[in-house]
Amino acid sequence: MADKRDYYEVLGVSKSATAEELKKAYRKLAKQYHPDLHPDDKECEAKFKEVNEAYEVLSNADKRAKYDQFGHAAFDSSMGGGGAGGFGGFGGFSDMGDIFESFFGGFGGSRRSANPNAPRRGNDIESNIVLDFMEACKGKKADIKITHMENCPDCNGSGAQAGSTPKTCPQCQGRGTVTTQQRTPFGVMQSQKACPKCGGKGKVVENPCKKCSGAGRVRTTVTKTVEIPAGIDDDQTLRVPGGGDAGINGGPSGDLMLNITVRPDPIFVREGYDVWTEIPITFAQAALGDEIIVPTIDGKVKYTVPAGTQTGTVFRLREKGIKRCQRSGRGDHYVRVGVEVPKNLTKEQEKLLRSFDEAMESKNYQKQQSFFDKLKEKFKQ
Repeated sequence: MADKRDYYEVLGVSKSATAEELKKAYRKLAKQYHPDLHPDDKECEAKFKEVNEAYEVLSNADKRAKYDQFGHAAFDSSMGGGGAGGFGGFGGFSDMGDIFESFFGGFGGSRRSANPNAPRRGNDIESNIVLDFMEACKGKKADIKITHMENCPDCNGSGAQAGSTPKTCPQCQGRGTVTTQQRTPFGVMQSQKACPKCGGKGKVVENPCKKCSGAGRVRTTVTKTVEIPAGIDDDQTLRVPGGGDAGINGGPSGDLMLNITVRPDPIFVREGYDVWTEIPITFAQAALGDEIIVPTIDGKVKYTVPAGTQTGTVFRLREKGIKRCQRSGRGDHYVRVGVEVPKNLTKEQEKLLRSFDEAMESKNYQKQQSFFDKLKEKFKQ
């Protein structure tokens, strides 16, 4: 335990960080150290695991409370699940809540009325995936490894060894609660509490399943095929229903929250559902006009550049952009052209170019003429 860094330090947040701040910090670091972006980098792999471990604890309210009180020792099995002394001097009550629970059944009966046998939804889990630019544009089926809680295959979630079943609790006779009496300054008070033997379930497992130790669920790493929709973007989260932890007592499974990272593309730049491309053209193409080839996410298309095109001019190809994620319609593709000035001219080429320039008139360079007209106006005496 001594070698572990503080979980708040690992995520780079304060101890008062909100759930949203924790999630934001986690996603940033998970993307930074994701193994897909750093293949064969053991240091990044170790940091990725450390970040996931820290977030798993701090994103769970109960685990975070224990960690804030006991640190890493809170999850040391040698402590038996905790080690705080609580309140003393109240005749065996661990805190003020137990006093009110014993005397008056708690505030509104919230703790006593909870049914431990009621179906409960499993927890959501998070995972990460790195996509290429075109995979994000087009969508794909991806196989990802996730670790979550599943119903134990040996006992089908009952917690009992194969061939046996949970028995009625002998202490509470299956009611799940026991009646206790306590001598107090107010007299003898009678109250009901969850049965300590069965934990309020009304049944006990005499022969626990060896695979799950009676818990009914086991942590398992599985490969899950996920449908990535076309148009998903970097830093978005895809919800996969039922991909989280299995429910308890027949409750539904939680969801898988899949955080998306998209690698940059050397040709395309995404802005929302629009795509931008920078294409260099020659001086002659810009001056005379020409048909050029434009790469799009659907393949190459032809586009005619008009004569007299200036560098920086933007052309729009309607609905050649990215499909709107889980909606109809597409963005546009924008092409920005840049006139490339030729280099490494020969003597003959220089001579021809000077002759060409000398033959030009001011009307051929309207921007330049406009600039000098403004300059004369500004500095005239």
